[in-house]
Amino acid sequence: MDKFVVEGDRRLQGTVKISGAKNASLALMPACILAPGLYRLTNTPNNRDVWTFSRLLGEMGIHAELNNDELFIDSTNITSFEAPYELVKQMRASIYVLGPLVARFGKARVSLPGGCNFGPRPIDLHLKGLERLGAEIEVEGGYIIASSKKLRGTHFHFDVSSVGASVNVLMAATLAHGHTTLTNVALEPEVTALAHMLTKMGAKIDGIGTTTLEIDGVDDLKYVDEETIPDRIEAATFLIAAAATKGDATLTNVNAHHLTAVVQALEDSGCTVYITGQTIRVSMDSNPEPVDITTAPYPGYPTDAQAQWAAYMLNCTGAASIRDAIYPTRFGYVAELHRLGADIEMSDGSCLVKGGAKLTGASVMSSDLRASASLIIAAMMASGSSEILRVYHLDRGYEALEVRMNALGASIRREQYQEF
Repeated sequence: MDKFVVEGDRRLQGTVKISGAKNASLALMPACILAPGLYRLTNTPNNRDVWTFSRLLGEMGIHAELNNDELFIDSTNITSFEAPYELVKQMRASIYVLGPLVARFGKARVSLPGGCNFGPRPIDLHLKGLERLGAEIEVEGGYIIASSKKLRGTHFHFDVSSVGASVNVLMAATLAHGHTTLTNVALEPEVTALAHMLTKMGAKIDGIGTTTLEIDGVDDLKYVDEETIPDRIEAATFLIAAAATKGDATLTNVNAHHLTAVVQALEDSGCTVYITGQTIRVSMDSNPEPVDITTAPYPGYPTDAQAQWAAYMLNCTGAASIRDAIYPTRFGYVAELHRLGADIEMSDGSCLVKGGAKLTGASVMSSDLRASASLIIAAMMASGSSEILRVYHLDRGYEALEVRMNALGASIRREQYQEF
């Protein structure tokens, strides 16, 4: 098992290129199931979730090969319609194969999903949406078993804004017979990116980028090349890390429109932010002003960046409230920040970060992907040396994070350790 050894009191300065979006890649990859052929997905990140999904596709007879940032997927010969527990338990997005399999082949057997452990994230909307399209769904022995002779168009309203359910039901609807209307569709950029790829494949979708999608089903789709959008959460992590270390960093390959809420919060805290085309520069030379955040579906402040914000606020000139309205139990990192000396009060679905406490190095343990990033940022702010254990969580969503942080002036060493 790997850990990071982080030396504190480091200022980040320089330029870093942001990877393609993990969450968008995990939506584009299953879309390749919808039509046979050799796909080329560029700007694909090299992280554990992409590897896991590639292995999952391989179990189904779909060859996936990542060469630098180009992912080639050959879905010509699919030999299995099952997504096994051994892989699905590692990543919730594995359930995205359900809709495409049922739409193209009329059958699927997919294990109930796993992923980061920060509270319940039910999949009922995935299943309800597919049932509305005419799929028969059973859950047996920990597996979702879906079948359909031919999906048919329908009207489906998502009771809550769900990225995963929007992705799954949208893909299935493209091959359904007739017209489908989806309302309260998630606005997150990865949903929009998927919709654009599907239209290139020949799908008929109106309303892209809004909460209502109108889909006219087609008989067949075609394979395409597609470029993955930049990773807004990785970008947010680097922006916050630079601000937290009173640094001056420039990010390239970013879409600033996807980061409006994060950029606004940084500016409110006292940062200077410059945006030019696909480049964002952040500069900070003092302790931040306290800025309260409440997570919300896009375009609100992202839940995937709230843990990083908590670390940043450890040096604020007052106290900042952090509330997660999407995943209220997503505060597993707080106890670990306490080990570094943080002063944080917890309450239901929120925490109050009191700035000014002296941070010193300690051994801490990652509990999920974004919590890992929070602990690294706090460790870079602390004096002395820290150990971040279980960084396999981090590797799920960041490509060579320690290498790229070190290029900006951090001191992060990856080491192996034995956990007893």
